[in-house]
Amino acid sequence: MVISGVKASSVAMVSIDICSRIIRCDFDGRVGCWIGNEKGKWNKLAAAAASTKAPKLGMSISPLPSSAALAETRWSSRAKFYKEVLKDAREKFTQEISFQSKDKDISLAKALLYVASEDEAFMDFNREMDSYSLQNERRSTSLPSDTLDWKCVEAMPLAGKNMSEWMAELDSIAREVEAELVPRDIGCHLVEVLDAVNVVLFKLRGFKRSSVIVDSKCSYLHSVLSSGYCSAILLSVIYIEVCRRLNLTIVGSRIGEEFLIWPQTGNPEELFKVTSGHSLFGIVNGKCVDDPRSMASDINSNSLSELEIATNRDIIGIALANLMRIHWKRASRANHGLMLTSPLRSVDKSDEKFKKTDASTVPLLRPQDLRLAIMASQRLLILQPHNWVLRRDHGMMLYYSREYEEAVQELSICMVFAPEEEAEVLEAFVEKLHLLRLESSWKNLERKGRLTVT
Repeated sequence: MVISGVKASSVAMVSIDICSRIIRCDFDGRVGCWIGNEKGKWNKLAAAAASTKAPKLGMSISPLPSSAALAETRWSSRAKFYKEVLKDAREKFTQEISFQSKDKDISLAKALLYVASEDEAFMDFNREMDSYSLQNERRSTSLPSDTLDWKCVEAMPLAGKNMSEWMAELDSIAREVEAELVPRDIGCHLVEVLDAVNVVLFKLRGFKRSSVIVDSKCSYLHSVLSSGYCSAILLSVIYIEVCRRLNLTIVGSRIGEEFLIWPQTGNPEELFKVTSGHSLFGIVNGKCVDDPRSMASDINSNSLSELEIATNRDIIGIALANLMRIHWKRASRANHGLMLTSPLRSVDKSDEKFKKTDASTVPLLRPQDLRLAIMASQRLLILQPHNWVLRRDHGMMLYYSREYEEAVQELSICMVFAPEEEAEVLEAFVEKLHLLRLESSWKNLERKGRLTVT
């Protein structure tokens, strides 16, 4: 009998690092005690005690397993399945954006659907674990369904459709554009094709570009295709994918906070010709091109050719950065004004407040959103392994997640690539993290010592 029990739902927020440390948590469904030590292992004593069967009575009549035992066995199997899905989705994403393949061969849609599949599987796992925990609390005798209609990440349902069906949705949009072009000239001019794309996307399909993203669904491709509400970068992805199916090449470039797209053409002036109060360039890229506060408003037919064209990997990176940003905002919502780099501001060794900092002063964040932000950051580092700013932000999120050993590793690597002044600040912070890691280890040992089994 365990003196202090821990709810199984707490396990859901542990790390799912599928890069070098692929899976840090045993998703085996056991009701045990997550001790959060640096190696991400279970408290074996607590887990063993939780799984210990009740003492047998003098006479054992039925050899059949109890419904609770069956439920635990089924849950363990389901947890193992989700673990494999998460691993498979990350590996498929990594293969899609591999530097061994040519950039033009990368499918933006497929890569971003793998991102959505991994995150959706993680959230599904959390929901099922919460349900399983609630069932245990209520001592329900009903067993959860053990059947799934899908067996691989490609068949996983995302808002009611699997990956192939969402790819087919893009094909369907392209066919609608072709139908829109039928009444027009046989050899449709570039302007006519773009106008037809705009008609289908914005009038018939009702896509709307959201300038302020508050809902993470606007940052997942399948949700955008389903609802029509999207971030600017994902609308650009849809535009590029649809035009590619029409044999029209669309390119893009990052301008300040905006990502602008346009077709490759030898006559860029026609993109800026104003008709009915709007230019094609303005319709494609939204209100930012007319906003004097935006750098996009300075772009014209002459400066367009001077812009640096983004690669497919760059575009995926921008989408992931936006995803990481929105999940971080959601995770830190209760801590107004908290920034990833806030702890680095008081790293000066003469700062007494910093000297007194311990694990108890680390802000509490929403664990699921923090984990989703970390997962987006992991994918970004696959694309840009030498970007010291990304690695610093990744290390800081691990710090907020209280994964001190992993944070030390990432920030130590970051110091190699960071400018000298930044490296000095990070070095002082890493020294503090070493102390936090030791403190966490000591507390884990104390916790082990307090657990008793009778």
